[in-house]
Amino acid sequence: MINEALINPGSILVVGGSPDTTKPGGKIVKNILEGGFKGQIYILNPARTEVQDLPSFATVDELPGVADLAILAIPAAKCVAVANELGLKGTRAFIVISAGFSEEGAEGLELEKQLVGVAEKYNASLIGPNCIGVITPAYNGVFTAPVPKLNPKGCDFVSGSGATAVFILESALPKGLTFSSLITVGNSAQTGIEEVLEYWDNSFSPEHSSLIKLIYVENIKDPDKLLKHASSLIRKGCKIAAIKSGVTEAGKRATSSHTGAMASADSAVEALFRKAGIVRCFGREELTTVASVFMYKELKGQNLAIITQAGGPGVMLTDALSVGGLSIPNIEGAQQKDLLAILNPGSSAGNPIDILATGTPAQLGQVMEYCDTKMDNINGMIVIFGSTGLTKVFDAYEMIHEKMMSCTKPVFPILPSTSSAQKEVEFFLSKGHINFPDEVVLGKALAQVYNTPPPADDSVFMENIDIDKARSIISNCANGFQEPDVVQQLLQAAGIPTVKEGTATTKRSVMKLAKAIGYPVVMKVIGPVHKSDVGGVTLNIKSDAHLVAEYRRMKRIKGVKSVLVQKMEQGMELFIGAKYEPRFGHVILCGLGGIFVEALGDQAYGLAPLTFNEAISMIRSLKAYSIIKGSRGKEGIDEAKFAEIIVRLSVLLRFATEIKEIDLNPLLGNSRGITAVDARILIEH
Repeated sequence: MINEALINPGSILVVGGSPDTTKPGGKIVKNILEGGFKGQIYILNPARTEVQDLPSFATVDELPGVADLAILAIPAAKCVAVANELGLKGTRAFIVISAGFSEEGAEGLELEKQLVGVAEKYNASLIGPNCIGVITPAYNGVFTAPVPKLNPKGCDFVSGSGATAVFILESALPKGLTFSSLITVGNSAQTGIEEVLEYWDNSFSPEHSSLIKLIYVENIKDPDKLLKHASSLIRKGCKIAAIKSGVTEAGKRATSSHTGAMASADSAVEALFRKAGIVRCFGREELTTVASVFMYKELKGQNLAIITQAGGPGVMLTDALSVGGLSIPNIEGAQQKDLLAILNPGSSAGNPIDILATGTPAQLGQVMEYCDTKMDNINGMIVIFGSTGLTKVFDAYEMIHEKMMSCTKPVFPILPSTSSAQKEVEFFLSKGHINFPDEVVLGKALAQVYNTPPPADDSVFMENIDIDKARSIISNCANGFQEPDVVQQLLQAAGIPTVKEGTATTKRSVMKLAKAIGYPVVMKVIGPVHKSDVGGVTLNIKSDAHLVAEYRRMKRIKGVKSVLVQKMEQGMELFIGAKYEPRFGHVILCGLGGIFVEALGDQAYGLAPLTFNEAISMIRSLKAYSIIKGSRGKEGIDEAKFAEIIVRLSVLLRFATEIKEIDLNPLLGNSRGITAVDARILIEH
């Protein structure tokens, strides 16, 4: 929990405060003093009578007043007793810097539980243990550096790792990115990332709260709480970027019979963030660059103009933006002539607009104004302007500042000369702007922000989905992979189109089944995990003779129990898979089906239950989307129907946690419809 005593204390006690500023207790006192804390500061240190010009006391009973907040920088073994004494006196917030708790084993875990017990006993807020502290507008309660000067409209930042928080600050501050608060939660014994999000959400004020939230998280303990409060904050107008570390790709290896098993803990995080509307980042440079993008006007379209004085960076930026799905439209005709008329001979105006090293600040300003007011097909500008070493660039940076303030479209400045033009860059940052020193990092961040969908709504699609029937079927199933008839019944309960099919164990029943279905048919073995690998699939059987020959051949395959006969369908191969991840729920995957699943590694992820907007967004995020929608004269699929099947499957899974893995691969689709022709379901009660 987070309370007023933690965020805005009237008095602070540093337990273990020291005159030695190379120690955590000493540096915390120094940072609080230098931060201008307006309340009373107490020191508890039995070895000292004075610490940094403040009186120091030997015991809790000797303290002249009650501290709202206590910051503990003492050995772990002493923390519980001291916290209990302070709680009895009225202290209602604790920041425990000390290490030696759950991160060090069972004995430390027991101490940590006792510490939480003390906090709960006195209804107090507990941050840590094993953290670097907290910075709020009221005080600088950390023992590290740098300590950022706070800006009410800067970023709220919560981190599960103190050291990583410091590195992220080191990445952010040279860019000009500012912060409004920092909370490091350490072991998250009582208060973790999710509780901080809850506090931000519940205390949000459109007039006073920061609109940008940054998260570094190593362990998501409560995905539902994170989803609830992150989504709520974004709907209120906030923007959130996060790093989730500690994930692996181990879940992608072929450990099961189907592609649903390719979902992993990492894909669960990907799906959770996507559902919440969080921009996912994978490193601190990416995180701080995304946060910097958040600080500027929103890019409301995919078309960008690049204005540069150097060809190479413009080309690299173009590549990064294009890979991310953003567009750098060619400028031609009258617009190109107008721009060239502004510039020196030899300049280029095709986009990137290369004003050359000889371009003047006045020309730069004219080009920016033209892109802003005369080019309706341009949604934003990126300006690359460095130093040639021949002249100062103060005038150019002043011009960029003026146009950024007057332009209605967002302008993203890339000022790469942070060494040779250090003073000019500092001059630019002093005006409240943020610099992007690397064009490729900016290009990737812009694409990440632009391509992150808004939070999904809470509605659940239930039309023609018979949950009661599905529950009844599941309750009668044994653990393990299910027989085709059970799979067929479950898909039908969800309203998912299935191919006409049946199973057979004798030559006579195979022939009878094929006649009832109607040639051409497909025959598949039942039993082996990977049917194609053992020659267990035959397509386009058109006669009794061919049918019987294939049946006899398949019966000789090791492990075959029976055969499945299906109506032969035509269409593009697609797949939908899912895997149940503890705490997160079912992660849904989709993409091209058949052999392309593993070969292309092109899947989109979502978290059940999905909305239609989420399903459409997943489909359109695929690299193979151009194939799915139709290209080079080839027919595409019914995209809306594909999305509907994804949604129907996700809703079924929302009410059937016993289904641990499911695979529809392939579904066959065309412009007239989509049908599931092969499916496997693993149930574990």
